[in-house]
Amino acid sequence: MEFYKDEPSTLLAVDCIIFGFDGESLQILLIKRGFEPEINNWSLMGGFVQPDESPDEAASRILYKLTGLNDVYMEQSAVFGKPNREKHGRVVSITYFALIDSKEYQHILSEEFKAKWFPIDDYPPLIFDHVEMINTAKRLLRSKAALYPILFELLPEKFTLPQISSLYEAVYDIVIDKRNFNRKLLSSNLLIKLNEKDKENSKKGAFYYVLNKDIYKDQIMSFLRYLPSWSAQDMGI
Repeated sequence: MEFYKDEPSTLLAVDCIIFGFDGESLQILLIKRGFEPEINNWSLMGGFVQPDESPDEAASRILYKLTGLNDVYMEQSAVFGKPNREKHGRVVSITYFALIDSKEYQHILSEEFKAKWFPIDDYPPLIFDHVEMINTAKRLLRSKAALYPILFELLPEKFTLPQISSLYEAVYDIVIDKRNFNRKLLSSNLLIKLNEKDKENSKKGAFYYVLNKDIYKDQIMSFLRYLPSWSAQDMGI
């Protein structure tokens, strides 16, 4: 570091915005911060990038430490680096958002981190600029989901059409014409229908579907056409 000895010292951190879906609402996973500053206040899960790892590796490490999961959809969201974002030193944070099925992974609500799921529109005050981090990630999630079927990462392995429409309504905060939505979705060949019904949530029962992973991986689709009167301005992009 001899060549940079006169340059300012800046810490590099990562923060993970973990989105979940419980079948009805979009949720965010928060923890009680276990160290100063802001100890015992609600926070995103984060940490500092270590000398022997990249930011991506740091985010994966932190996500695994909290959830025990290492095969999760995650991507970089934004960089937050205003000089005054933390009072005790210059910290630049790279944010990542991850998508998981919150009902399937209730075990991640560990005592160690006092982790808890909150509805995306009803969570407690957060430290620093973490609210801005969540809002930025939500805008990115909406824009990505309009182009790619990434929201299926929030669903269990087998799911029903009502679950899918509820998910899109939750993410975009809209009311969907479910009949038209289902017709367009089924015409995409993205779903494989199973000879099995969910009879817990309706008397008649709704057929289960699974994702056609070949289509999911290989075909770029415009999911924006499934959403009524939706525009880039509505998505906040």
